[in-house]
Amino acid sequence: MSTSTSAILTVSQLTHQARLILEQGFPMVVVVTGEISNFSSPGSGHWYFTLKDHQAQIRCAMFRNRNQLSRYRPRNGEQVNLYCRISLYEPRGDFQVIGEQIEPAGLGSLQQAFEQLQQRLGAEGLFAQQHKQPIPTQPQQIGVITSPTGAAVRDILTVLNRRCPAIPVELFPVAVQGNEAAGQIVRAIQLANQLNQCDVLIVGRGGGSLEDLWPFNEEIVARAIFASRIPIISAVGHETDVTISDFVADLRAPTPSAAAELVAPDQQVWEQRLTQLQRRLRDGWSRQLRSRQHLLQQTQRRLRDPRQYLHTQKQRLDNYEQRLQRLQQRHHAQLRQRLQQLQHRLEFQAPARRLDRQRQQLQDLQQRLQRSISDHLLQQQQRVDQLTMAVTDSGNKKISTAQEQLRTVMQQLHLVSPLATLERGYAILQDERGQVIRRASEVREGDQLLARLAEGQLHLTVDKNK
Repeated sequence: MSTSTSAILTVSQLTHQARLILEQGFPMVVVVTGEISNFSSPGSGHWYFTLKDHQAQIRCAMFRNRNQLSRYRPRNGEQVNLYCRISLYEPRGDFQVIGEQIEPAGLGSLQQAFEQLQQRLGAEGLFAQQHKQPIPTQPQQIGVITSPTGAAVRDILTVLNRRCPAIPVELFPVAVQGNEAAGQIVRAIQLANQLNQCDVLIVGRGGGSLEDLWPFNEEIVARAIFASRIPIISAVGHETDVTISDFVADLRAPTPSAAAELVAPDQQVWEQRLTQLQRRLRDGWSRQLRSRQHLLQQTQRRLRDPRQYLHTQKQRLDNYEQRLQRLQQRHHAQLRQRLQQLQHRLEFQAPARRLDRQRQQLQDLQQRLQRSISDHLLQQQQRVDQLTMAVTDSGNKKISTAQEQLRTVMQQLHLVSPLATLERGYAILQDERGQVIRRASEVREGDQLLARLAEGQLHLTVDKNK
């Protein structure tokens, strides 16, 4: 074909016209089934993957505004049905499809989404028993989160009114199916926690299909139940129906009526127990009254004539008075004896007598000192005489030497003599007991001292002690 009869197109023009032809040729959404591979979800939130079978493969894109509406998140290796539009990615010239909706092939999308959410929340620990709160056995107020017009609320109120009509019930009306239901259930749980007036909450509805019960499988509802500070009983559908809310709640009830049975105490049981308590209280009072009556009778028999009691007390008073007089006399005698002993001790310890004893001791000491000096001088005189005789025999030189030694000895004797010490102006101080005072710390202010001089003696009183 010559260039004169054919238009020349750029690559961009060609890929653009090819995309238009593909999109105009397949104007409707088509369903393509295949196996997921190369799945990726970048920060933009879009999904990119390849859909393949045993003979071919095709690139797929599912943008964020569409995949956010999907409860099912695909994974590599899974067989899916993709509702898509045919298109072409012009920058690369790649043939691709744009996903509008995706669901697992063979298994319903809701069931697949249920299993995926169950696995994920279970792995996070939302179903763990350690997080379950105890259900109060005697609630003061019960909250019910359900549709105000459904059969479930009538069943719950009927059972509560039958078992214990005295307990107030707070209804939080919500939609229990449809797109708005999950958000309303979450807000009702949050409002009940903010008001903090209920001790327990019943969250649920009557039976229905999986689609009807789906709000109780929503992740936001499950997390709101887990975050509630008020214990929650899940009562969704019939006994065979299982929802994510049942796993997260603190307690699962098979039906709404069963939830009311679990949370409300039986009034008849209370009445029976009250009757038993009244009977026990009446029997206890009867026993107590009989015991008091018996004690009163015993007291009456023991009660005596007051005059006899007064006479007995008067006799006891006389006995006490006599005992008191004897004790006083004995005490006075002991005091007199003690006083005499103190007087004898005082006379014995009188200062005059002590001074006389001290003077006598001083005289004895002086006499002993004089005798000791005389004996010592006599011994020295005898030694001098011996030396004199020895000097006479040995010559004049030896006599001079002996005389010199004698004078030295006499000087030494005079120096050690107490009398010589006194003659130099010193005095000997003695306390009242005759003990010689050597240090100022041995006396106190006011003590009486005796000062012995070379001639005579002085009586002194200590004014200061430094």
